[in-house]
Amino acid sequence: MAFTLEDLPIRDDLRGQSPYGAPQKHVRVQLNVNENTHPVPDDVAEDIVASIRQALTTVNRYPDREFTELRQSLADYLQHDLAPEQIWAANGSNEVLQQLLQAFGGPGRSVLGFPPTYSMHSILAAGTGTRWIPAQRDDEYRISPETVVRAIEEHQPDIVFLCGPNNPTGTPLEIETIEAAYAATNGIVMVDEAYAEFMPADVPSAISLLPGRERLVVSRTMSKAFAFAGARVGYMAAHPAVIDAVRLVRLPYHLSALTQAAAVAALRHAPEMLAMVDDIKLQRDRMVTELGAMGYRTYETWSNFVLFGGVADPHAAFEALLEQDVIVRDLGIPNHLRVSAGTAEETTAFLDAMRRVAADQPPVRVGA
Repeated sequence: MAFTLEDLPIRDDLRGQSPYGAPQKHVRVQLNVNENTHPVPDDVAEDIVASIRQALTTVNRYPDREFTELRQSLADYLQHDLAPEQIWAANGSNEVLQQLLQAFGGPGRSVLGFPPTYSMHSILAAGTGTRWIPAQRDDEYRISPETVVRAIEEHQPDIVFLCGPNNPTGTPLEIETIEAAYAATNGIVMVDEAYAEFMPADVPSAISLLPGRERLVVSRTMSKAFAFAGARVGYMAAHPAVIDAVRLVRLPYHLSALTQAAAVAALRHAPEMLAMVDDIKLQRDRMVTELGAMGYRTYETWSNFVLFGGVADPHAAFEALLEQDVIVRDLGIPNHLRVSAGTAEETTAFLDAMRRVAADQPPVRVGA
């Protein structure tokens, strides 16, 4: 009999768990993992390469353990009068959240979340021995202030995870809900704003709530709007005391000199990098409109993707799209699929493919 994971003396609370993983298939139109499918502009790429080349001249030495220049660059980018001491970065926002759970979670502690939400939240909780508590959302996958307070009062978590805009639904997270959550707990409140740059320009970020809220943490990433998914740079803004707590559990030199150089260079070109966001939002809204015209149920989205319902057989539709060289995401939500907004050409390819799917598998009626 073959030796398997279950034969190892693994922690009991990890038995039966599955690792995170979206399908990785090489097709012409890849719209399944919410990447920014636009390439980095040539002049920006050249500056990044030059910065990495310079960093290579001292790569025999350990990098700046406190990544001072990057923290200043991120503070300048976020504005809101943030100081570098309020910024922390790591190998993607996943590592930022893992470090947060290492510092404030762990055995005997709990984190409250609102599925469907970013699946790594519960996986990170399991990996750090933190009890994951799922709570119910409202209609349209939203969370009202009343709902978040009721869940906090019922479960008394040590940490609250909120996701705004929410992944995988794209739905908004109102600023009033964040305020209510913070007021209802003495624990840490973390707002995952991985898609913040895709929100309407007049909507305030949770970062605006940081003054006077020492237990509030706002997580961000350069993977989406900055087209930097392969560079693995995530970060958070919080009170300096929270940053100090995370520094207790981080691995030394966890951000390489090359990563730091690349991120600082990209941030020097923030306006040019963010110019892609408007086109992505245009394609996102186009998908919402055209999927709706096909008879599918779409939801308000402030992200770079669209969740749509009414899919009679999501697995069959997924496979039918794959046969047309298009990959989207089957999240296991009944009668739903999710698609990332790509370039105009990629969006057209998806919509044309989806019309053929709809002709073979007419949309069905679904609720929220």
